[in-house]
Amino acid sequence: MTKLPHTSPLGPTLETERLILRPPVDADFTGFCAFHADDKAMTFLGGLSSPPVVWRIMRTIAGSWALDGFGMFSVIKKSSGDWIGRIGPLHPHGWPDREVGWGLLSTAQGKGYAKEAAIACMDFAADRLDWDVIIHSIDPGNAPSAALAKALGSSVMRQARLPDPYANMVVDIWGQTRAEWRVNREKLLNNKA
Repeated sequence: MTKLPHTSPLGPTLETERLILRPPVDADFTGFCAFHADDKAMTFLGGLSSPPVVWRIMRTIAGSWALDGFGMFSVIKKSSGDWIGRIGPLHPHGWPDREVGWGLLSTAQGKGYAKEAAIACMDFAADRLDWDVIIHSIDPGNAPSAALAKALGSSVMRQARLPDPYANMVVDIWGQTRAEWRVNREKLLNNKA
């Protein structure tokens, strides 16, 4: 397997204890394809996608970095160098608000990676992007994502419809303000000790 780079020319690299988060690079395509072919991972994320569609999705994320200065990060395990998912800030046209969203391969779920990466992305959105409110759009049936949002200190603010191509979906909008995140972040740090 080709070792994935730890940096991208599109934006910053964030590091956590076990993960490297950086904007996508072309070598991530195999990981993106595996993710979009993973039934469990895609259950609440629009369903399975073919490689030509995945190619467009990945390049949309890269385009977000190029045009907006932010986008979802590729999540790389430090120990193996494997691509395990994507997580980070997004705000597509017509979206309910600025979001930190996540999705990991099913083999990487349940190991605390999403929470570890989400904390780094919440910090990035609050501190570097200066977002006043950060949301998470979560299908009401997605208990693991709801649990992660709750662990981050978010609560359900309202329900909303997403724009096309998800206009038929009604989601719970979890979220918190930047000030609330600073308090919740401190609680997370203190609970880790």
